[in-house]
Amino acid sequence: MRLSSSSPPSLAHLRRLAIHVTTRQYRTAAPWADQGRTCVVHHGCRRGRGITKRQIHVGQALVPPAIFTGLFLALWCYKCIMLVLFQNAIIYNPFLPPNARSMKISEFARQCGGVEWREDKIKSLDGTELALCIRNASSLPPRLPDISGVLRQLKAATEGQVHYTMVCLSYRGYWTSHDRPSEKGINLDSEAALRWITKLHREKHKDVQAAPITILWGQSIGCGFATNLAAKTQDGDTLPINALVLETPFTNTRAMLEALYPQKWLPYRHLWPFLRNHLDSWANLGSIAAKAHKPEVYIVEAAKDELVPSDHGRLLYQRCKDLHLSAELHTVSGALHNDVMVRRHGKQAIAQSIASAVSRARQSSNDQVQRLSGLAKGKT
Repeated sequence: MRLSSSSPPSLAHLRRLAIHVTTRQYRTAAPWADQGRTCVVHHGCRRGRGITKRQIHVGQALVPPAIFTGLFLALWCYKCIMLVLFQNAIIYNPFLPPNARSMKISEFARQCGGVEWREDKIKSLDGTELALCIRNASSLPPRLPDISGVLRQLKAATEGQVHYTMVCLSYRGYWTSHDRPSEKGINLDSEAALRWITKLHREKHKDVQAAPITILWGQSIGCGFATNLAAKTQDGDTLPINALVLETPFTNTRAMLEALYPQKWLPYRHLWPFLRNHLDSWANLGSIAAKAHKPEVYIVEAAKDELVPSDHGRLLYQRCKDLHLSAELHTVSGALHNDVMVRRHGKQAIAQSIASAVSRARQSSNDQVQRLSGLAKGKT
């Protein structure tokens, strides 16, 4: 039957025509299929009688976003797992510089300005062999020239006759020390070093009546271990700790995670429950303040520290004040995180802190001797 433009098509013929065209559209994927389907639907809607069902295939359109999202989540999870598993290597970096294991003290003797150092070996509490740099650590010989500069500044700043012996502990995994670094292991190393110093003093200086002055000096991560040692040592087992010198300290590892990764959408700042290295100087100061013998605290911060936020040193200083611990805060202008000892003002600040600690400890010891002698005279 032929349709003309003047006479409307019959209902039966229109229904057959719509069904016929629609069936062809579902069977083929020709480019002109959508045009034909649109024409049939438009014709049917306009007449109020033609009805078709349109199928939308979205599978192919969602494949690229799904692959991209899956890769992103896989990378996200992989990075989180790697940070948790290898956090010791990320925090301590014992393999830097690459030739650290083969370095010798003699290679830096000329840069030490006449200050002589020697190497010694001790055993940690778990039997790990450790290396010491002794001036009669920096963990590596390259830092010895800067420490020697501090010693020269210290000699000029100290009044009276004082003999300084500096022992620099090379943590496990650093320089020629064995094993791998971890907070638990390095805590054992630092306690073993303090016991070795105590034994050395008691054996070689039996006739010395004046009590030795013990100062713990830590830099960056070493500040956490210095406060760990001061908080956990028991009075009487080792030499009493008179002062802490904290160079570019941070409050704890969790705070450093939030500082290094401030974006909330990044997962790293939320991984703190999986930390095995806390280095919590904030909590350690509370334990130190509860002891009968309270050491003084000297904080030396870098004005342009690119790693530790500028408020961490001030937070620790205020923490000491709240706990009624004697504290001083020094800021080295223009210094980066590892530049404090390199700059002249940084050497002066550290030397001044050590000299002040020695002077106050000697004054306290003299006052105690006079008080005891006064009590003895009163009894007689």
